[in-house]
Amino acid sequence: MKAEIFLPDDYRPAEGEPFMNEKQLEYFRRKLIIWKQELLTQSAETIDNLQDSGRNVPDIADRASEETDRALELRTRDRQRKLVSKIDAALRRIENSEFGYCEMTGEPISLKRLDARPIATMTLEAQEKHERREKVHRDE
Repeated sequence: MKAEIFLPDDYRPAEGEPFMNEKQLEYFRRKLIIWKQELLTQSAETIDNLQDSGRNVPDIADRASEETDRALELRTRDRQRKLVSKIDAALRRIENSEFGYCEMTGEPISLKRLDARPIATMTLEAQEKHERREKVHRDE
């Protein structure tokens, strides 16, 4: 079992530290876990709302509005499910000491990018190149 790592509440990864040291990994691990818990809580609320909205609404305009709301809730729920999956993958990368490195180039992903999007798997440059390639293939 690993020893508990002390992290001050105001800790932020800094460029001057060794990249992906224990403190940085713990910072991102905690950030990902909190994000996942928030998403799971929201998902539970969504399910409750969907169950509550299952009643029969006689007015056709109200029913259409409720169906639109329901479809939006389901799309949001699906997006959250995919996000939880990406968070789980990021947590596995932390456990495997692969977190913070670009899956395309192997280069470190900037701390700023990881702080904003801890599920990032590519440097900004590699991500942009990837998206340009995807767009070209979509347009064909």
